[in-house]
Amino acid sequence: MLETVAVVLIDGVAPFEFGVVCEVFGIDRTEDGVPPFTFLPCAEHPGRPVRTNVGLSLVPEHGLAALADADLIAVPAAELRDEYPPAVLAALRQAAERGATLLSVCSGAFQLGAAGLLDGRRCTTHWRHAAELARRFPRARVDPDVLFVDEGGIVTSAGTAAGIDACLHLVRRELGSGPATAIARRMVVPPQRDGGQRQFVELPVPDCTADSLQPLLTWMLDNLASEHTVASLARRARMSERTFARRFAAETGTTPNRWLSTQRVLHARRLLEDTDLGVDDIAHRCGFGTAALLRHHFRRLVGVTPHDYRRTFATRPATTLLATP
Repeated sequence: MLETVAVVLIDGVAPFEFGVVCEVFGIDRTEDGVPPFTFLPCAEHPGRPVRTNVGLSLVPEHGLAALADADLIAVPAAELRDEYPPAVLAALRQAAERGATLLSVCSGAFQLGAAGLLDGRRCTTHWRHAAELARRFPRARVDPDVLFVDEGGIVTSAGTAAGIDACLHLVRRELGSGPATAIARRMVVPPQRDGGQRQFVELPVPDCTADSLQPLLTWMLDNLASEHTVASLARRARMSERTFARRFAAETGTTPNRWLSTQRVLHARRLLEDTDLGVDDIAHRCGFGTAALLRHHFRRLVGVTPHDYRRTFATRPATTLLATP
């Protein structure tokens, strides 16, 4: 269960990355059906100002002792340094040893590495810092291309937007699709991007005067059951297919078909968790057409069959399963 979230702040902390964690876990969203979190900004010396990297200070009310009872401990980005506070590293190690989940945002991964928590683990950070992370911590398996890496007790993420993805992923992992989607809707961000998606797109942003594709993406989410092609989507966006494909890759980091398949699988996950609809019905509602096609994409993205996923994560008993896994 995810109830108490602590955030460790050190001098040089990046307020934007800290704000990402605040936005997901620090705001009361119970009116949207999100369970309340106890949110604890912490520092080695509570009540003393912590310097940020943009010329202002924060004053955390809680000390490192608060980490002892936290379910999730977030470590936001901070200025890189040769050494990190020993008391902070010891508190992170103790939290990991007792089974808490630790999340780093951007360069926060360096604190986890300095605490010895990345040894033998796959992890990531912002692509500009990935080589340095690998150099400092050669036993860590640094993947510079992905948005975030979930290693169970340790979750590492890349830059700011990837931190949002990782936070929402943890909400989904621990509490289900409903709370994650509710938070994302309030933040006006996609419910979830695939953690294995590349951090940045090497294609330049095309010279296009059209507005953002966000209205189109929202429309696609509202019409997942319909058939979509690149040609039909390009027409709706009032672009040529070539321009549309380039624009889509620039804004989402992937292709229209891959993005659509991912969103359909995410919708299927929510239906598997929250309803007793049969797999055939879910396949049609998500736009896959057949249970076989749903199973193919679901296993590719999630790693298990829809049947096995429902058995593990369903929030209420499934009374009907019309298709075999």
